[in-house]
Amino acid sequence: MNDAHPPRHTTASASSTGGRLNWLRAAVLGANDGVVSTAGLVVGVAGATDRRGTLLTAGLAGLLAGSISMAAGEYVSVCTQRDAQRAALELEKRELRAHPEEGRDALEEELERRGLSPSVADAAARELSAKDAWRAHARVELGIDPDELTDPWRAAAASFCAFTAGALLPLLMIVLLPAGGRLPVTIASVLATLALTGWTGARLGASPVRPSVLRNVLGGALAMGVTYAVGSLLASVV
Repeated sequence: MNDAHPPRHTTASASSTGGRLNWLRAAVLGANDGVVSTAGLVVGVAGATDRRGTLLTAGLAGLLAGSISMAAGEYVSVCTQRDAQRAALELEKRELRAHPEEGRDALEEELERRGLSPSVADAAARELSAKDAWRAHARVELGIDPDELTDPWRAAAASFCAFTAGALLPLLMIVLLPAGGRLPVTIASVLATLALTGWTGARLGASPVRPSVLRNVLGGALAMGVTYAVGSLLASVV
């Protein structure tokens, strides 16, 4: 006879898993942006010149500008989100202090709306309110965990690193390879990487793989094709 108990799945563990998946998806998207933008830049410059120093300068400038821009944008976005969450939490705290009974009734209604019977919802609302009414309201009504607000500095650092990791591939390829084969190998490597990030993003998001891969590959190919054509045109005119 097996007396082992099945594993218990808690809301906290589900929330933690969802958070890790969100971070991983953001990292994949950041790396994808780094690949596409830097590949478009260095391939465009390669259409105008094959000088290694020029390609390195352009690629590094694009990498730094892109990674800093991504980090700054992520920092501002997360700060704005966290400020809004803090304001909502503070308002909820004030309302609970002023009207605790109304707050418990609202919590009970929300639990009923989520499928609990009136008697169970009433008991749950009373127990949750007695333990920590503010956190209960924050998690159930607002969908916010006060103990797990996103850190904007961490988000900015993750975005910076993801973009940089993606940007390094086309930059190193275009700079380190011999002049005769650098362009086709760089393009092939970039397209293969975009196929991989498209596949990974689709699997993490539980979405169809083929459309995601095609969008990534075609978008990257279009970006490199356009910038290469513009670089070649400018080289012939200037």
